[in-house]
Amino acid sequence: MIKKIGIIREGKKPIDRRVPLIPAHAAMAKETYPSVNIVCQTSPIRCFQDEEYRQAGIEIVEEVADCDVLMGVKEVPVDQLIPGKTYFFFSHTIKEQSYNRELLRAILEKKIRLIDYETLTNSLGQRVVAFGRYAGLVGAYNAVWTFGQRYNLFNLKRAHECFDLEELKEELKKVRLPAIKIVLTGGGRVAKGAMEIMNELRVRKVTPARFLEDDLDVPVFTQLNTRDYNIRSDGGDFVREEFYHYPEKYTGDFLKYAKNADMLIACAYWDPRAPVLFERRDMMRTDFKIRVIADITCDIEGSIPSTKKPSSIEDPVYDYDPSGDSVDPPFSDEGNISVMAVDNLPCELPRNASEDFGREILNHVLPSLLKNDEEGIIKRATITQDGVLTERYSYLQAYVDGKNS
Repeated sequence: MIKKIGIIREGKKPIDRRVPLIPAHAAMAKETYPSVNIVCQTSPIRCFQDEEYRQAGIEIVEEVADCDVLMGVKEVPVDQLIPGKTYFFFSHTIKEQSYNRELLRAILEKKIRLIDYETLTNSLGQRVVAFGRYAGLVGAYNAVWTFGQRYNLFNLKRAHECFDLEELKEELKKVRLPAIKIVLTGGGRVAKGAMEIMNELRVRKVTPARFLEDDLDVPVFTQLNTRDYNIRSDGGDFVREEFYHYPEKYTGDFLKYAKNADMLIACAYWDPRAPVLFERRDMMRTDFKIRVIADITCDIEGSIPSTKKPSSIEDPVYDYDPSGDSVDPPFSDEGNISVMAVDNLPCELPRNASEDFGREILNHVLPSLLKNDEEGIIKRATITQDGVLTERYSYLQAYVDGKNS
C-alpha cells in the first residue's frame, strides 16, 4: 500500500526547473487521498519555490528515503537512486538510447519499479501525460524568433525570459511577418501547440495543395500529415495503418514543399524505418527554398539532415552548411540554413508546462496508482519490477546486456 509520495529534487545536468506536481495539485491530491501523505524535497532550482509548497500545506523535506513513490521529471542520476522504490520519470530508455543503458542497469540492480511517463497510456494507446503542447508552443515561438534574427525584422524576448505563456503571447504582438510560407508536420500535441502560435500571429492556414501555388501574398502555413509527404513505392494508395506498421514500403515526397516553403517546423514523430523528409543533396539544390528549420522532434541525423546536434536554451540556433555538411555559427552566411533544435523546449516555460502536466497526473495517473488500476495504465507503463524487465518491455534485455550496440 502506498502511504507516502515524494516530489524529488531534479539532479540531472543541465538543470530542469519543471515539476511533476505544482503546489496546488499536490494539495488537491492530499485532499483527495487523505491516507496518502505528499512531501516535497527541498530544491533551489525548481520553478515553484519551497515556500510555495509550504503555503499549499506540503511539507518540505531534505530526505525522501521513507517515501514509497518518488516522482521527478528527468532521469535520476544513478548515484541518487534509492533501492526498492517506485519511481516516475522520463527514463529515455524505451528506444534503447545508449546513453541511458547504465541507468536502466542500475534500476534493475536496485530492484526499482520504474514507471515512465512516456509509456502511460489509456486503453486506446493514447498517452495520458505529456509536455508536448509546450514543446510545440516554444518551438514555434523560437522558429519565429530565429526568422526575425536571421533577417533583422524584429526583436523578441527569448521564450525563457518570459514569465509565463501570457507574456510570451504579448511578445508576439511585435511580430510583422512578410508573405512567407511555413510548413508544419505532425498532428499530435506538439503540432497543436505550434499551431497555437501560428493562430496568435494570425498566419493563415491553407491546404497542402493551395500551399504549392504561387499567388499567395500573405504569410501562410500548411499542416502536413504523413499521407501528404509519403507515397507508396509501388504506386499504390497510401494506407495509414500500413504506413505505421511497414513504413519501409513508402518513399518520401516532401521535396515539393521544400521548394515552396521558407520555414519548416517539424513536429511529427519519425520512425527510423520511414523515409526521411529530405537528404543533404536535396538541400544543395537551387530550388530548395527553406532557410529556417525548427526541428522540435530533434532527431539527431534523423529525418532532417541538418539536425547534426541538439542546441541549447542558451544557444538555440546554429547554421548548417549543406555543401560542407558542417555546423557553423548562427546567421554566419546567407547560403546556410538556420537550425533551431533545442531538445528541452518545455523548460523555457516551466511553470505553465508543469501546470498542464500536473493536471494530467492528477486526473489520469493518481487514480490508477492509488485506487485500482482498472484500465491497466500503471501496469502498461511499468518497465521494471523486482529486478527484472516486465513482459511488455522484455525486448530491452539485449539493450541492457549490451548486445544491441
